[in-house]
Amino acid sequence: MCPPEHFAVEYAINPWMDPAAPVDRELALRQWHRLKELHEQLGHTVEVVPAEPGLPDMVFAANSATAVGDRVLGARFRAPERAPEADHFRRWFLARGYRRITMPARTNEAEGDFAWTGRLMLAGSGFRTDPRAHGELQEVLGVPVVSLQLTDPNYYHLDTALMVLQPGEHPQVAYYPEAFSPGSQRVLRGLFPDAVLADADDAACLGLNGVCDGRNAVLPIEATGLAGQLRERGYEVHGVDISELRKAGGGPKCCTMELHA
Repeated sequence: MCPPEHFAVEYAINPWMDPAAPVDRELALRQWHRLKELHEQLGHTVEVVPAEPGLPDMVFAANSATAVGDRVLGARFRAPERAPEADHFRRWFLARGYRRITMPARTNEAEGDFAWTGRLMLAGSGFRTDPRAHGELQEVLGVPVVSLQLTDPNYYHLDTALMVLQPGEHPQVAYYPEAFSPGSQRVLRGLFPDAVLADADDAACLGLNGVCDGRNAVLPIEATGLAGQLRERGYEVHGVDISELRKAGGGPKCCTMELHA
């Protein structure tokens, strides 16, 4: 995770961002700290990447690398405003002893569009990540990749429309069908016949931009319908307020890069 010490909305690269709207950086910091503390209370170790001046979106750490085992594929951002973030995270991985790091030739926005299920990688495209990056990911990380097409600009990253609930041999996911092309919806139904399907209200508050460890699901507090469905499936649901961070189009998952074993 990376603290929002320089958080601001200075440009618009997604439908959520309005540079004319006021932003409360202190509130964003409090919301981020609450999310970090919750991850730690749930038994997870949180590594903090230092924030860099001039990079107001660096708080959204999930967009800056994809790590499975000892292999890391860095990010190549579509928006030039975010491009420098990738090298800061590359250097952080090097400092932590990672040596199998590849910086991509194709545009990819990391876990924004790559979701690891424990046996395959779901890979989104349509707005940010180049579909050719899906093949690059497969070659670098050595994991099977399933491509999914996003069609609604409000859900410009895969992690705004789908979250992995239970990784493993028989993974479980939740997703918003209307964010995907008809063919991708068929693929998702085939792969995950028992998936939790979010409705428009839960998707619209970035309810699917959550983090789940197989038992505990961390969601925006507004995603009440999705929270109810997850509780019915036996998950412990923890709501967090990310209202200030959402002004830049981010939620719990955007703030959380997962280092997969």
